[in-house]
Amino acid sequence: MVHFIQSLEAHLHENDCWLDTSSFALNGNVRKKVSNEPVETGHLWELLADCFEARTRIMDPIVGASESLSALSAHTEIVMLTNLPERYKEDRVANLLDHGMPYPVVSNSGEKGPAVRALLKGMPHTTFFIDDSPNNIRSVGESCPDVHLVHFIPDARFARHVEPLDGVALRTDTWTDTHSFIHELLRAEGTI
Repeated sequence: MVHFIQSLEAHLHENDCWLDTSSFALNGNVRKKVSNEPVETGHLWELLADCFEARTRIMDPIVGASESLSALSAHTEIVMLTNLPERYKEDRVANLLDHGMPYPVVSNSGEKGPAVRALLKGMPHTTFFIDDSPNNIRSVGESCPDVHLVHFIPDARFARHVEPLDGVALRTDTWTDTHSFIHELLRAEGTI
């Protein structure tokens, strides 16, 4: 929904670091500007926490997210499941509201599959899960095999490192594609 990587890169720049996009991982790819050495893991977590603190409230939306979700919300229930630490949840909610995304936000820690399974308990509806993380896509696919998986990686620098995943219904980098895919499937099922 929002551009975390852009915010992180701006934050790293302000802290004399930069993000090497030669692989999908963050650990080992955040480097010091002066020496080009990777920052230590402990320092990486500090930088991430500082980034969340300073920038969660002001992150830019991904083009088309608000409009697509608004159109889909007429026919679906939208829930934002985030692994953002709980203490930044209010900032995330406010940021999403600023960008026209007034949907419930649920905080999570770790794999998202069990959380999605809990959210869907007793819900017979067609469900879509949209995420950029291959681990989260796999986790939800294993925990909830009936969920339609959308692997949404808006940054081509990272997408190039991820092989197509089994069970993914759509892999994309745009909300235009995502909206069309969900809309067409819901229409085919008679929901719309």
